[in-house]
Amino acid sequence: MARFAILAVFLTAFATAATALPQQEALSQLSDKWSWNDCGASNIPLHVTSISISPDPPKTGEDLTVTARGTLSSDLKEGAYADVAVKVGRIKILQKEFDLCEEARSANASIQCPVTAGEHEITHTVKLPKEIPPAPFNVHIDGYTIDDEDLLCLDLTIDFRKSRFFGFVQD
Repeated sequence: MARFAILAVFLTAFATAATALPQQEALSQLSDKWSWNDCGASNIPLHVTSISISPDPPKTGEDLTVTARGTLSSDLKEGAYADVAVKVGRIKILQKEFDLCEEARSANASIQCPVTAGEHEITHTVKLPKEIPPAPFNVHIDGYTIDDEDLLCLDLTIDFRKSRFFGFVQD
């Protein structure tokens, strides 16, 4: 649920303008159009281990399916929340706090609060608006428990600009 809710928050931002794990690479570069980084300290409860998207790269005006996997080292209770900041370059276009459990309920997620510790996977599809500007976006997510303790840190980048290859424009 927590991964889903956080990814739902990430997708909502775009639509509106585990300690037991081995160390992963600092940045998971999945294509030349998007990447993610679990920026949390090793002792926080939630670590994302993989994120995949389809289509890759994402396209404006089309459905985007995100599958995320992660490990939660302690139970997640009602009241957990995330602070999300979305920037285009250095310009912040969104900063908002989201209740993770409420987001999961609103999205009718298969995992609901409370969430027990363990490994979890969730898949969610959202339609990306055609109006997303052709620009690089940076999304920073800090998640917190109901007790205001660190839960998660996640950085995502996605570039909606068309790439150029030998003078030809490619999607």
